[in-house]
Amino acid sequence: MKKFAGLLTFIIMACTGSLKAQDVQVIDKVAAVVGGNIILQSDIEMQYAQYLSEGNRADPDVKCMILEQLLTNKLLTQQAAIDSIEVSEDEVDDNINNRLRYMTRQAGGQEQLEKFLNRSLLQYKEEMRPAVKEQLIAQKMQAKITEKTGITPLEVKRYFEKIPADSLPNYNTEVEVGEIVVFPKLTKEEKQPFYDRAESLRMGIKAGDDFGTMARLYSQDPGSASSGGDLGFFDRSSMVKEFTSVAFRLKPGEISKVFESEFGFHFLQVLERRGEQVRARHILIGLKPSEQSLERAKKQIDSIYTQVKENKMPFSTAAALYSGDEMTKYNGGMMLNAMNQQTRTTYIPVDQLDAADFSAIDTLKAGEYSRPFAFSDPQTKKEGYRFLYLKSRTEPHKASLEQDYAKIKELAEEDKLNRVVSEWFEERRKTTYIRIDDEFNTCAELKSWVRDSEVDNVQANIKE
Repeated sequence: MKKFAGLLTFIIMACTGSLKAQDVQVIDKVAAVVGGNIILQSDIEMQYAQYLSEGNRADPDVKCMILEQLLTNKLLTQQAAIDSIEVSEDEVDDNINNRLRYMTRQAGGQEQLEKFLNRSLLQYKEEMRPAVKEQLIAQKMQAKITEKTGITPLEVKRYFEKIPADSLPNYNTEVEVGEIVVFPKLTKEEKQPFYDRAESLRMGIKAGDDFGTMARLYSQDPGSASSGGDLGFFDRSSMVKEFTSVAFRLKPGEISKVFESEFGFHFLQVLERRGEQVRARHILIGLKPSEQSLERAKKQIDSIYTQVKENKMPFSTAAALYSGDEMTKYNGGMMLNAMNQQTRTTYIPVDQLDAADFSAIDTLKAGEYSRPFAFSDPQTKKEGYRFLYLKSRTEPHKASLEQDYAKIKELAEEDKLNRVVSEWFEERRKTTYIRIDDEFNTCAELKSWVRDSEVDNVQANIKE
């Protein structure tokens, strides 16, 4: 509202003649008008700043894409208002907190990010809120537009048959790979020094040490340490059960006892409660395996490997019983294609495999197992042992409906959804006043948004 009020004052001064040449200093301006809504230049600049803060190269053309997305959001949110589609403040908070955590990591810490943004994260968070809320509403509206869009096998077949033979996609070698993972388990005695370290920090804070400072100095959670341990708002499904069990029992300001999760020993302080969400900060002391625990894990993985290789136990059963990887143990030990999670396909292009995994299965034939080897989990950094199972390998080939039906179906679905959404936008653009500032005349992405019959009288089309 402050930005709009300032802009309105500028317009009134200009119209009444009270604006002198020395007063002219463009702080903000209307970049586009969609129906009864305006898009300010500052809206574009804020998203461009976020784009840069994520480590991307400066590219003015990105502003064209940002404006196109904002135009899209405006059309969708106008329809969402008619259809009574809303998002909760909790949903907005979750989205903003996730973005800020990612941006903080990319920038190398909160201080560096605030320096880049030239404002505090609290201030930036409030500035982001309207845009994020609008974006979430737009996403819900788009989902409603396509919710009844399904696809039949016949449509998949017709889609495939329309692809010219010389335009059929080529698929590289793909593999189906399973894994069984064993992490070392520490005894109570082996865990004691890590518990003592966490308890020492907790008692120091209880005695007057600053929680945020101690978290920055000593917490081993890379995602929150630089933010003083602050995790933002989260619900019961966002954290491991041990964490939520403690967090949702405390009152604001209370500090928990030290407790253990799969990540190590924590203690936390609840900062705020809002409905079914809690904002908390924590300090984590991770567990480091002892030589003895690593040796026990190695003996266990060797035993499992022998049983599977000698057909004394099916691979899928061994994975379900013994594997320490939660993502694969309930999927028969099979890895999913991380780049194609929606279809939950187990076919993975070899160029997407981790270098160590590729090396382990490169010389295997379908149905064979690699020898157990030491590894470090890329997410938790936990050390352990694992062995891999090569279930199948497909050679490079041109797409065929028989061999690649799941991939072709996904392409056909995406094509149909895009057509449904495009048709919806085309109809709305015909009946909605849209004006884009001349600065964006060179944006190829925006050509379809402007009609030749439009007039430039912006004020007559902006509703009070």
